[in-house]
Amino acid sequence: MWSRHDVKFGEERDIGLPLENVNDLTDDSLKVYVSKLRDRAEQEANISCELHLSDHFLVRFLRARDFDVDLSFKLLVNYVKWRKECPEIALNLHPSSVLGLLQNNYHGVLRSRDHTGSRVLIYRIGRWNPKHFTAYEVFRVSLITSELIVRETETQRHGLKAIFDLQGWCFSHALQINPSLAKHISSVLTDSFPLKVRGIHLVNEPVLFRPVFAMIRPFLPEKIKARIHMHGSSFMQNLCEVFPPSILPPEYGGTGPAIEELCQEWVRFIMESEELLHRLSINGGSHEKNE
Repeated sequence: MWSRHDVKFGEERDIGLPLENVNDLTDDSLKVYVSKLRDRAEQEANISCELHLSDHFLVRFLRARDFDVDLSFKLLVNYVKWRKECPEIALNLHPSSVLGLLQNNYHGVLRSRDHTGSRVLIYRIGRWNPKHFTAYEVFRVSLITSELIVRETETQRHGLKAIFDLQGWCFSHALQINPSLAKHISSVLTDSFPLKVRGIHLVNEPVLFRPVFAMIRPFLPEKIKARIHMHGSSFMQNLCEVFPPSILPPEYGGTGPAIEELCQEWVRFIMESEELLHRLSINGGSHEKNE
């Protein structure tokens, strides 16, 4: 069931077993962690009734919390709770609902990972027209991408980093963000989705963005606050010190593919994944084809 490639994850804690060199972690050891988490989850009616607790699904939560079973279980509970509290986003992952936003080159994913193995995402806020799409629909784009990349073993291990280009941010954008949405955003960033957020890089941030950030900031733990970096309008050199220039688009100081090309590629991938996203909307992200 598990290949050797699947069990060579980054540094992990062991719960109930002696500490091991993680590169030597055996299939049987991995199954012990999964079994412990499944046992905890099956005792929780809200989880066992809502989700299909496959090995592949549960291991996401274990990797996200470095195989600490208690913390992984807490993350799983929060994931179920968040989906129930925010059905307008979590239960509608159909890309057709945000197709206009996607086709406007709002969001792309770099072809290559950075030097730490993290996925790198770019969001271009100026391509979001608040007259056509609500902040909840914009957030849905992030969740669609998150549900797709969390299926990748390397992303489970090494997490993601995001670049938010705030050029074009204006008062009409700010009016869309309220405390309730700010809390939902912070939950996904911190304790309600099985992905490690390794860095958030803001570029071209205007003065008008500061009140919105001040609304979100209190909901964030210190660890996430420390991973948020504001680069201003002179950001290219800074970004190239954080990410290999070879993977960044020229618009962000690199020599990689153009940002519009990357956005169009990702839109095609999302649309090709429409059937999967429909199943994820119904099954809470736990339905895995061929499992």
